[in-house]
Amino acid sequence: MSVGLPAAASALPEKFKNEQAMGEQDRTDTRPWLLIETSGQIGQVGLAAAGRIVAGQSLDPQRRHARDLAAAVESLIRQSSLPPSQWAGVMVSIGPGSFTGLRVGVMSAKTFAYVTGRPLRAVPTFAAVAAQTASVADYVWVVADALRGQLYAQLFRGGGGDPQAETPLLLLSWEQWRMQVRDQAVITGPAAAVVAQRWPELPIAPPQTHLPTLAGLYAAGCRLPSLSREQLFALEPLYVRPSYAEERRLPSPSAPDIPPSSSGSC
Repeated sequence: MSVGLPAAASALPEKFKNEQAMGEQDRTDTRPWLLIETSGQIGQVGLAAAGRIVAGQSLDPQRRHARDLAAAVESLIRQSSLPPSQWAGVMVSIGPGSFTGLRVGVMSAKTFAYVTGRPLRAVPTFAAVAAQTASVADYVWVVADALRGQLYAQLFRGGGGDPQAETPLLLLSWEQWRMQVRDQAVITGPAAAVVAQRWPELPIAPPQTHLPTLAGLYAAGCRLPSLSREQLFALEPLYVRPSYAEERRLPSPSAPDIPPSSSGSC
């Protein structure tokens, strides 16, 4: 794989251009999409329509409960000229990310879709980050700290502003991941600053691309199909692995039963 840095890789365009990421219907539809991004420490909710973000607000990082997100959504409803039953639907970031935040965001999105009867689009968080970084480089690694000496990582090819996943979502040690990084792929994501400290020789995307944004969520969501009713009810956050508290509650693997050795030939 030959990975090259375009001349514009040192700077992000002044205005995030997601027009080419939009389908024709999404680009012209004036009905708002509800956007819910709660994968990070500071959650965000907003409205997007006709290819742009029309309203948005951040959530208090100290108040990460469904009732607090519901209050923010109610504020957006008051700002809209249409009732939620006439909105285009809801797009939600499904992870990886904060266990608590993802649970609240996904459950709130499912509730909204069920009550209003509107479509739901489940957006992998790394796809959203890649969408807002696609114009920076041909190839982009999105990385996030998974703690315990590991990180989440996924490689995207971003040619033409329409990033495509080149690898599945990986859970690796930092050293294992570094061995997979080739040529001049640009690094972004919540752990990009950590990568810059550990391996200063690697190219890092502009800081404003590192954390998921409503614009990235919208751009990635416009490329995805809406979930069926069965998929909506089955939707869970993309956790990759259990939380540390859940792992501690899991039973320890028992040693296999080994029959006593006996004399005689085999």
